[in-house]
Amino acid sequence: QVQLVDSGGGWVQAGGPLRLSCSASGSICSFNAMGWYRQAPGKQRELVAVVLRGGDANYADSVKGRFTISRDNAKNMVYLQMNSLKPEDTAVYYCNAGLDGPYNYWGQGTQVTVSS
Repeated sequence: QVQLVDSGGGWVQAGGPLRLSCSASGSICSFNAMGWYRQAPGKQRELVAVVLRGGDANYADSVKGRFTISRDNAKNMVYLQMNSLKPEDTAVYYCNAGLDGPYNYWGQGTQVTVSS
């Protein structure tokens, strides 16, 4: 049983940075894919970024060039560095483990609010 705890959300003005953290109770080395999703009001949950065990990362087109996902396998941590934030980035962000595997886990979510 793996538990994920999301943190780092908050309020930020447009153009500013924010870093989200995901802390896992177990080894994230067990999961090839670690990712961040977000869900804005009235919208479906959207994959924002994914990082694989070896470090390769992929991003939604809407965040390419602005967000960076990373993982520290030794610390069982996943991060999402968000720069140049836009109001449309406002959402609840969720950490995910193991989307491409037989088991899938979610963090509780952390709210990110970007003001104009």
